[in-house]
Amino acid sequence: MTRLLGISGSLRTGSFNTALLRNAAGLVPEGVSLDIRTLHGIPLYDADAEAASGLPDAVVDLKEAIASADGVILATPEYNNGIPGVFKNAIDWASRPPGDIARVFGGRPFAILGASPGGFGTLLAQNDWLPVLRTLGATLWTGGRMLVSRASGMFDENGAMGDPAVRNQLATFLAGYTGFIRQKDD
Repeated sequence: MTRLLGISGSLRTGSFNTALLRNAAGLVPEGVSLDIRTLHGIPLYDADAEAASGLPDAVVDLKEAIASADGVILATPEYNNGIPGVFKNAIDWASRPPGDIARVFGGRPFAILGASPGGFGTLLAQNDWLPVLRTLGATLWTGGRMLVSRASGMFDENGAMGDPAVRNQLATFLAGYTGFIRQKDD
């Protein structure tokens, strides 16, 4: 069983990126599971708080979920043409302490996708993740792009994706990514 972790970079209840991951969970290939996480409960990074109390439980949980996954999908919103601060903050926390970076991120396959109400999807935010993942030593899968633009019309009131072409694109993205992970493991 290939175990994927999908992290939604939005705290919003009606998040398009969380909905995108929920739809992805129903489209992963056979023999693949997708555990979906949000960033709820992760405080703003504070080195003084880390020194005084260690890592918060929500951070420890996220780090262990990343470390135990065969691959990680970042579902990134795009705020003001970049990575949402809350999402970058969570990854910054997960990189603490620095001696743990290789265990959590080193060589782990990451993929990036995203949904946005704008016309360009999350192109700029996805590009902004590249130096972050490179710095952490993650292996970025670059075999496909998944940019859902005009997302407000893409999901129904229950978060189901209505456009069959976009569903097919998502299924193709997931098949390519999981194929990459399986090939890497062979």
